[in-house]
Amino acid sequence: MTRTVTGGERERATARVGTAETGRGEAGRPDTPSAWRANLRRATRFGSRPEHWKRGPVLTALALLLGLVMLLHAEIPNRIGNVGSLVETLLPWFGLFVPVLLAASLRRRSASALVALLLPVTVWLNLFGGLLGDRSRPGGDLTVVSHNVGADNPDPVGTARALAASGAQVLALEELTHEARGTYEKELAKAYPHHTVLGTVGLWSKLPLSDTRPVDIAQDVGPLADTKPFDVKLAYNRALRTTVATDRGPLAVYVAHLGSVRLNPRAGFWTESRDRNARALGEAVAAERIERVVLLGDLNGTTDDRAFDKITSRLHSAHTEAGNGFGFTWPATFPVARIDQILLRGVHPRSAWLLPPTASDHLPVAATISW
Repeated sequence: MTRTVTGGERERATARVGTAETGRGEAGRPDTPSAWRANLRRATRFGSRPEHWKRGPVLTALALLLGLVMLLHAEIPNRIGNVGSLVETLLPWFGLFVPVLLAASLRRRSASALVALLLPVTVWLNLFGGLLGDRSRPGGDLTVVSHNVGADNPDPVGTARALAASGAQVLALEELTHEARGTYEKELAKAYPHHTVLGTVGLWSKLPLSDTRPVDIAQDVGPLADTKPFDVKLAYNRALRTTVATDRGPLAVYVAHLGSVRLNPRAGFWTESRDRNARALGEAVAAERIERVVLLGDLNGTTDDRAFDKITSRLHSAHTEAGNGFGFTWPATFPVARIDQILLRGVHPRSAWLLPPTASDHLPVAATISW
């Protein structure tokens, strides 16, 4: 006996077949257990085929090498071109190789490369996963700001006014020129009754300052340095130390602009003056007798760089503990590294953030701290 199938029955049969194939129930809702079982079966079939494990040996090697470079970055020597410091400066960006290798591994259908990628993913998340979210907390007793205003800044008036509008109680400026110094002093005078400038660095404060002095960071001030008078050498000064009187007690504040770095084919990653400055600054901070310390400045390097071990072993980063994201500060048009720092000892960061860009090639950094 022949039975006629109605149109409605054909539609229901088609729907049942579609549901079985796609793992979806009525109204397109995911059938979670079925979907998971189907995916697991596909993964098992993929991994059980020997040819998938033999494919992509180069991709597998690259994935393992990427993971080992990030894992053992501190062991990469600096003897040739400061390669170790260069890797550490750019370390967060190594994570961009993961999706590239992942896409290539899927295209090549290489099971061994996919498994090898677990190493760089795990290492990168261990190093930088904590920076992906917002770590700030409300409250705080004091807001500090640091900004390399740029020697070639075409708008010091606008820069000064933008910084004053931040509401910071303590404001550090680096790379001040003799020509622009008067402009900053004039524009910041109303908001900050106390200030000091020593050479190319300065500090403006709403709170009283005392015991201000230059910090010897082993700076090269040219030939015959020992014969030059103090006032001549002071014009090149790039670090100072002062005491800010707060209602919670004295706070030692350091402002520093360490030597520049250069990247060129002949010398590699040249960091000689910066590294020398960093060691001397670390010794100065170590000798500081006041328990509460804040270091503000352009260090021309990231805190991952081993060159700052003498500093980072004694001070911790406000942004790492209380910032949002990576907080890259340079260059301002497309930041790739956080070289402008707020480092602390004896106080706790509540929040840390970037201020809007000014006419400088650096972004200003800010933090609110508490006792």
